Amino acid sequence: MRQPVHIAVFASGRGSNFQALHRALVAAGSPGTIALCVSNNPNPGAFDIARQHGIPTARLSPTMFPEAEPYESALVQLLTDHAIQIIVLAGYMRRLPLAVVRGWEGKILNVHPALLPDFGGQGMYGMNVHQAVIAARRTESGATVHLVDQEYDTGAIIAQERVPVLPDDTPETLAARVLQAEHHLLPQVVMEMVERELENGNRRGTE
Repeated sequence: MRQPVHIAVFASGRGSNFQALHRALVAAGSPGTIALCVSNNPNPGAFDIARQHGIPTARLSPTMFPEAEPYESALVQLLTDHAIQIIVLAGYMRRLPLAVVRGWEGKILNVHPALLPDFGGQGMYGMNVHQAVIAARRTESGATVHLVDQEYDTGAIIAQERVPVLPDDTPETLAARVLQAEHHLLPQVVMEMVERELENGNRRGTE
């Protein structure tokens, strides 16, 4: 039996990508296991999903601390305590602290509801993205999974899945179509990263 790879999912809302990822990992028999669900909100829908599957949850937000440094330290300690190897941002509405980005460099994935590099950056989240896509009269949109760096939506693009923008689309109908692409794309990329993590670990073990 292969060693499990511990994943932390960060989510601010209902957790549909979190649920899709968990289902896909289980269905595929992947060694990737979600070991922690983190949110900046007190009781997001993602926590309900996590509790149904016995996954530990933790709320951590900068607003809970008097300054940035203790928040960063608490978050790094939390991830370390759970032996987290991969971090997945699935509808997470906070920028990760620099200490986390550096500590897990190359191991943090974000799913974005548009085809980056277009329609990304600060303020481009949720319905704002889909409204902008429709206003720009684009004929296609989609989902992007990318590595996380110190800025918003600027990390290396790993994979994209395209969907059409229909003439009668509203932000809501487009969002639903893009979300299905997210649910399909994100688990694929995460499982590929899990396999690479295992390969790298095996190589380290033989050196």
